[in-house]
Amino acid sequence: MATHVVTGAFGYTGKYITERLLAAGVTVRTLTNSPNRANPFGDRVEVHPFHFDEPERLAASLEGVEVLYNTYWVRFNHRLFSHAEAVRNTLTLFEAAKRAGVRRIVHTSITNPSEDSPLEYFSGKAVLERALRESGMSYAILRPTVIFGKEDILINNIAWTLRRFPVFGVFGDGNYRLQPIHVEDFADLAVAEAGRTEDGTIDAIGPETFSYRELAKTIGGIIGCPRPVVPVPKWLGYAAGWVIGKWTGDVTITRDEIEGLMADLLYTTSPPAGNTKLTEWTKAHADALGRNYASEVARRVDRKSEYGAL
Repeated sequence: MATHVVTGAFGYTGKYITERLLAAGVTVRTLTNSPNRANPFGDRVEVHPFHFDEPERLAASLEGVEVLYNTYWVRFNHRLFSHAEAVRNTLTLFEAAKRAGVRRIVHTSITNPSEDSPLEYFSGKAVLERALRESGMSYAILRPTVIFGKEDILINNIAWTLRRFPVFGVFGDGNYRLQPIHVEDFADLAVAEAGRTEDGTIDAIGPETFSYRELAKTIGGIIGCPRPVVPVPKWLGYAAGWVIGKWTGDVTITRDEIEGLMADLLYTTSPPAGNTKLTEWTKAHADALGRNYASEVARRVDRKSEYGAL
Protein backbone atom coordinates (compact mmCIF):
# COMPACT_ATOMS: atom_id res chain seq x y z
CA MET A 1 0.00 0.00 0.00
CA ALA A 2 1.38 3.42 -0.97
CA THR A 3 2.30 5.93 1.72
CA HIS A 4 1.85 9.64 1.08
CA VAL A 5 2.76 12.58 3.31
CA VAL A 6 0.59 15.69 3.53
CA THR A 7 1.93 18.73 5.34
CA GLY A 8 -0.76 20.25 7.55
CA ALA A 9 -3.31 17.45 7.17
CA PHE A 10 -5.36 18.98 9.99
CA GLY A 11 -5.39 22.44 8.43
CA TYR A 12 -7.13 23.79 5.35
CA THR A 13 -6.07 22.45 1.95
CA GLY A 14 -4.17 19.58 3.55
CA LYS A 15 -7.34 18.26 5.16
CA TYR A 16 -9.14 17.94 1.83
CA ILE A 17 -6.15 16.25 0.19
CA THR A 18 -6.00 13.80 3.10
CA GLU A 19 -9.71 12.98 2.82
CA ARG A 20 -9.22 11.94 -0.79
CA LEU A 21 -6.15 9.86 -0.11
CA LEU A 22 -7.77 7.94 2.74
CA ALA A 23 -10.85 7.29 0.63
CA ALA A 24 -8.56 5.81 -2.03
CA GLY A 25 -6.91 3.48 0.48
CA VAL A 26 -3.62 5.36 0.67
CA THR A 27 -1.65 5.34 3.93
CA VAL A 28 -1.25 8.94 5.07
CA ARG A 29 1.29 10.60 7.32
CA THR A 30 1.30 14.27 8.15
CA LEU A 31 4.08 16.67 9.01
CA THR A 32 2.71 19.46 11.16
CA ASN A 33 3.45 22.21 13.63
CA SER A 34 0.18 21.27 15.36
CA PRO A 35 0.43 17.57 16.29
CA ASN A 36 -2.22 17.99 18.99
CA ARG A 37 -4.78 19.78 16.84
CA ALA A 38 -8.24 18.23 16.81
CA ASN A 39 -8.85 16.49 13.51
CA PRO A 40 -11.52 14.41 11.77
CA PHE A 41 -9.20 11.49 10.96
CA GLY A 42 -8.35 10.13 14.42
CA ASP A 43 -5.62 7.51 14.29
CA ARG A 44 -5.98 6.96 10.56
CA VAL A 45 -3.22 9.54 10.00
CA GLU A 46 0.26 9.06 11.40
CA VAL A 47 1.49 12.33 12.92
CA HIS A 48 5.06 13.68 12.86
CA PRO A 49 6.33 17.12 13.89
CA PHE A 50 8.22 18.98 11.17
CA HIS A 51 11.64 18.82 12.88
CA PHE A 52 13.02 21.52 10.58
CA ASP A 53 15.86 22.00 13.07
CA GLU A 54 16.76 18.30 12.89
CA PRO A 55 17.03 17.41 9.17
CA GLU A 56 17.91 13.78 9.86
CA ARG A 57 14.73 13.25 11.89
CA LEU A 58 12.75 15.06 9.20
CA ALA A 59 14.18 12.76 6.53
CA ALA A 60 13.40 9.72 8.68
CA SER A 61 9.74 10.76 8.84
CA LEU A 62 9.71 10.66 5.03
CA GLU A 63 11.24 7.20 4.65
CA GLY A 64 9.20 4.89 2.43
CA VAL A 65 7.02 7.75 1.15
CA GLU A 66 5.98 7.87 -2.48
CA VAL A 67 4.46 11.38 -2.67
CA LEU A 68 4.83 14.52 -0.56
CA TYR A 69 2.09 17.17 -0.79
CA ASN A 70 3.56 20.43 0.45
CA THR A 71 1.08 23.06 1.59
CA TYR A 72 3.38 24.59 4.24
CA TRP A 73 3.71 28.39 4.05
CA VAL A 74 2.90 31.59 5.94
CA ARG A 75 0.68 34.39 4.70
CA PHE A 76 2.61 37.33 6.17
CA ASN A 77 5.50 38.24 8.44
CA HIS A 78 4.67 38.12 12.15
CA ARG A 79 6.58 37.97 15.41
CA LEU A 80 5.83 34.22 15.48
CA PHE A 81 6.77 33.43 11.85
CA SER A 82 8.19 34.99 8.69
CA HIS A 83 8.45 34.43 4.97
CA ALA A 84 12.24 34.06 5.21
CA GLU A 85 11.82 31.30 7.81
CA ALA A 86 9.20 29.57 5.66
CA VAL A 87 11.56 29.58 2.69
CA ARG A 88 14.41 28.12 4.75
CA ASN A 89 12.17 25.47 6.25
CA THR A 90 10.74 24.45 2.89
CA LEU A 91 14.22 24.12 1.37
CA THR A 92 15.09 21.86 4.31
CA LEU A 93 11.92 19.85 3.62
CA PHE A 94 12.82 19.40 -0.05
CA GLU A 95 16.33 18.25 0.86
CA ALA A 96 14.94 15.78 3.41
CA ALA A 97 12.49 14.41 0.83
CA LYS A 98 15.29 13.85 -1.66
CA ARG A 99 17.45 12.14 0.98
CA ALA A 100 14.53 9.88 1.92
CA GLY A 101 13.88 8.87 -1.70
CA VAL A 102 10.45 10.48 -2.09
CA ARG A 103 9.32 9.87 -5.68
CA ARG A 104 7.30 13.02 -6.30
CA ILE A 105 6.44 16.36 -4.68
CA VAL A 106 3.16 18.18 -5.27
CA HIS A 107 3.92 21.73 -4.19
CA THR A 108 1.57 24.64 -3.55
CA SER A 109 2.89 27.92 -4.93
CA ILE A 110 1.18 31.14 -6.11
CA THR A 111 0.33 32.67 -9.48
CA ASN A 112 2.99 34.89 -11.05
CA PRO A 113 5.90 34.23 -8.68
CA SER A 114 9.15 36.03 -9.45
CA GLU A 115 12.50 36.11 -7.71
CA ASP A 116 12.73 39.77 -8.75
CA SER A 117 9.46 40.67 -7.03
CA PRO A 118 9.71 43.23 -4.21
CA LEU A 119 6.95 41.25 -2.46
CA GLU A 120 8.35 38.50 -0.23
CA TYR A 121 5.38 36.21 -0.75
CA PHE A 122 5.94 36.08 -4.51
CA SER A 123 9.75 36.13 -4.47
CA GLY A 124 9.88 33.41 -1.80
CA LYS A 125 7.55 31.17 -3.77
CA ALA A 126 9.74 31.69 -6.87
CA VAL A 127 12.86 30.66 -4.95
CA LEU A 128 11.13 27.46 -3.87
CA GLU A 129 9.91 26.68 -7.38
CA ARG A 130 13.46 26.97 -8.72
CA ALA A 131 14.82 24.78 -5.93
CA LEU A 132 12.23 22.11 -6.70
CA ARG A 133 12.93 22.23 -10.44
CA GLU A 134 16.66 21.86 -9.75
CA SER A 135 16.24 19.10 -7.15
CA GLY A 136 16.13 16.22 -9.61
CA MET A 137 12.89 14.94 -8.06
CA SER A 138 9.66 14.54 -9.96
CA TYR A 139 7.33 17.44 -9.22
CA ALA A 140 4.03 19.18 -9.88
CA ILE A 141 3.79 22.86 -8.95
CA LEU A 142 0.26 24.15 -8.38
CA ARG A 143 -0.25 27.91 -8.53
CA PRO A 144 -3.57 29.00 -6.98
CA THR A 145 -4.74 32.57 -6.56
CA VAL A 146 -7.42 32.41 -3.86
CA ILE A 147 -8.68 29.11 -2.45
CA PHE A 148 -12.22 29.28 -1.10
CA GLY A 149 -14.23 26.86 1.00
CA LYS A 150 -15.74 26.38 4.44
CA GLU A 151 -12.47 27.18 6.26
CA ASP A 152 -11.54 30.06 3.96
CA ILE A 153 -10.39 33.41 5.33
CA LEU A 154 -10.49 35.98 2.49
CA ILE A 155 -13.96 35.35 1.08
CA ASN A 156 -15.43 34.84 4.54
CA ASN A 157 -13.95 38.09 5.85
CA ILE A 158 -15.12 40.07 2.84
CA ALA A 159 -18.63 38.86 3.71
CA TRP A 160 -18.02 39.64 7.39
CA THR A 161 -17.06 43.21 6.47
CA LEU A 162 -20.08 43.61 4.21
CA ARG A 163 -22.37 42.46 7.02
CA ARG A 164 -20.98 45.01 9.49
CA PHE A 165 -20.16 48.21 7.63
CA PRO A 166 -22.29 50.53 5.48
CA VAL A 167 -19.72 50.74 2.67
CA PHE A 168 -16.95 48.51 1.31
CA GLY A 169 -13.67 50.14 0.34
CA VAL A 170 -11.45 48.87 -2.47
CA PHE A 171 -7.86 49.92 -3.01
CA GLY A 172 -7.68 52.28 -5.97
CA ASP A 173 -10.13 51.54 -8.77
CA GLY A 174 -10.69 47.92 -7.67
CA ASN A 175 -10.30 46.61 -11.22
CA TYR A 176 -7.47 44.15 -10.47
CA ARG A 177 -8.59 40.56 -10.84
CA LEU A 178 -8.86 37.28 -8.94
CA GLN A 179 -9.71 33.74 -10.07
CA PRO A 180 -10.77 31.78 -6.95
CA ILE A 181 -10.63 27.98 -6.93
CA HIS A 182 -12.67 25.82 -4.57
CA VAL A 183 -10.64 23.87 -2.03
CA GLU A 184 -12.12 20.54 -3.13
CA ASP A 185 -11.22 21.22 -6.75
CA PHE A 186 -7.71 22.11 -5.61
CA ALA A 187 -7.45 18.88 -3.61
CA ASP A 188 -8.68 16.84 -6.59
CA LEU A 189 -6.04 18.49 -8.76
CA ALA A 190 -3.28 17.80 -6.23
CA VAL A 191 -4.15 14.11 -5.95
CA ALA A 192 -4.44 13.74 -9.73
CA GLU A 193 -1.01 15.32 -10.21
CA ALA A 194 0.49 12.95 -7.67
CA GLY A 195 -0.25 10.06 -10.01
CA ARG A 196 1.58 11.57 -12.97
CA THR A 197 5.24 11.16 -13.84
CA GLU A 198 5.93 14.24 -15.94
CA ASP A 199 7.04 17.46 -14.31
CA GLY A 200 4.64 20.36 -14.63
CA THR A 201 3.43 23.73 -13.42
CA ILE A 202 -0.30 24.47 -13.37
CA ASP A 203 -2.16 27.69 -12.68
CA ALA A 204 -4.73 26.31 -10.25
CA ILE A 205 -7.52 28.77 -10.96
CA GLY A 206 -11.30 28.52 -10.89
CA PRO A 207 -13.82 29.03 -13.69
CA GLU A 208 -14.81 32.61 -12.76
CA THR A 209 -12.78 35.80 -12.96
CA PHE A 210 -13.74 38.81 -10.84
CA SER A 211 -12.35 42.24 -10.40
CA TYR A 212 -11.97 42.96 -6.68
CA ARG A 213 -14.79 45.48 -7.03
CA GLU A 214 -17.02 42.89 -8.73
CA LEU A 215 -16.16 40.30 -6.08
CA ALA A 216 -17.33 42.56 -3.25
CA LYS A 217 -20.52 43.50 -5.10
CA THR A 218 -21.28 39.89 -5.98
CA ILE A 219 -20.79 38.58 -2.45
CA GLY A 220 -22.77 41.48 -0.96
CA GLY A 221 -25.68 40.85 -3.27
CA ILE A 222 -25.77 37.12 -2.62
CA ILE A 223 -25.64 37.36 1.18
CA GLY A 224 -28.26 40.11 1.23
CA CYS A 225 -25.90 42.90 2.23
CA PRO A 226 -25.37 45.01 -0.90
CA ARG A 227 -23.09 47.93 -0.08
CA PRO A 228 -21.70 50.86 -2.02
CA VAL A 229 -18.21 49.86 -3.19
CA VAL A 230 -15.99 52.92 -2.97
CA PRO A 231 -12.39 53.51 -4.07
CA VAL A 232 -9.95 54.48 -1.31
CA PRO A 233 -6.23 55.31 -1.38
CA LYS A 234 -3.92 52.43 -0.50
CA TRP A 235 -2.86 54.06 2.75
CA LEU A 236 -6.45 54.52 3.88
CA GLY A 237 -7.40 50.97 2.97
CA TYR A 238 -4.41 49.65 4.88
CA ALA A 239 -5.26 51.85 7.86
CA ALA A 240 -8.84 50.56 7.91
CA GLY A 241 -7.54 47.00 7.77
CA TRP A 242 -5.13 47.76 10.62
CA VAL A 243 -7.99 49.04 12.78
CA ILE A 244 -10.07 45.94 12.05
CA GLY A 245 -7.03 43.82 12.84
CA LYS A 246 -6.62 45.47 16.23
CA TRP A 247 -10.32 44.94 16.89
CA THR A 248 -10.19 41.25 15.97
CA GLY A 249 -6.66 40.47 17.19
CA ASP A 250 -5.61 39.54 13.66
CA VAL A 251 -3.67 40.82 10.66
CA THR A 252 -6.52 41.62 8.28
CA ILE A 253 -4.48 42.79 5.29
CA THR A 254 -0.84 43.66 4.70
CA ARG A 255 0.80 46.24 2.49
CA ASP A 256 2.31 43.46 0.39
CA GLU A 257 -1.10 41.87 -0.12
CA ILE A 258 -2.49 45.20 -1.30
CA GLU A 259 0.44 45.66 -3.70
CA GLY A 260 0.07 42.12 -5.03
CA LEU A 261 -3.64 42.59 -5.65
CA MET A 262 -3.19 45.92 -7.38
CA ALA A 263 -0.38 44.54 -9.56
CA ASP A 264 -2.86 41.94 -10.92
CA LEU A 265 -0.66 39.10 -9.64
CA LEU A 266 -3.72 36.97 -8.79
CA TYR A 267 -4.76 36.77 -12.43
CA THR A 268 -3.53 34.62 -15.32
CA THR A 269 -4.69 33.84 -18.84
CA SER A 270 -4.57 30.07 -18.25
CA PRO A 271 -7.61 27.83 -18.65
CA PRO A 272 -9.46 26.99 -15.42
CA ALA A 273 -8.28 23.97 -13.43
CA GLY A 274 -11.42 23.80 -11.26
CA ASN A 275 -15.14 23.63 -12.01
CA THR A 276 -16.84 24.96 -8.88
CA LYS A 277 -18.14 28.50 -9.29
CA LEU A 278 -17.69 30.88 -6.39
CA THR A 279 -21.09 32.41 -7.14
CA GLU A 280 -22.88 29.08 -6.81
CA TRP A 281 -20.94 28.10 -3.68
CA THR A 282 -21.69 31.47 -2.06
CA LYS A 283 -25.40 31.06 -2.77
CA ALA A 284 -25.33 27.64 -1.08
CA HIS A 285 -23.62 29.10 2.01
CA ALA A 286 -25.14 32.59 2.02
CA ASP A 287 -26.73 32.30 5.46
CA ALA A 288 -23.47 31.31 7.21
CA LEU A 289 -20.83 33.14 5.19
CA GLY A 290 -19.31 36.02 7.12
CA ARG A 291 -21.29 35.50 10.32
CA ASN A 292 -18.03 35.02 12.21
CA TYR A 293 -14.63 36.55 11.59
CA ALA A 294 -11.91 34.08 10.49
CA SER A 295 -8.58 34.90 12.15
CA GLU A 296 -5.29 33.80 10.62
CA VAL A 297 -3.35 34.64 13.78
CA ALA A 298 -5.78 32.76 16.02
CA ARG A 299 -5.29 29.62 13.94
CA ARG A 300 -1.52 29.97 14.27
CA VAL A 301 -1.62 30.57 18.02
CA ASP A 302 -4.24 27.94 18.91
CA ARG A 303 -2.60 24.65 17.97
CA LYS A 304 -5.31 22.40 19.44
CA SER A 305 -8.71 23.47 18.09
CA GLU A 306 -9.99 22.14 14.81
CA TYR A 307 -9.90 24.66 11.97
CA GLY A 308 -13.07 26.74 12.02
CA ALA A 309 -15.70 26.20 9.36
CA LEU A 310 -19.01 27.70 8.34
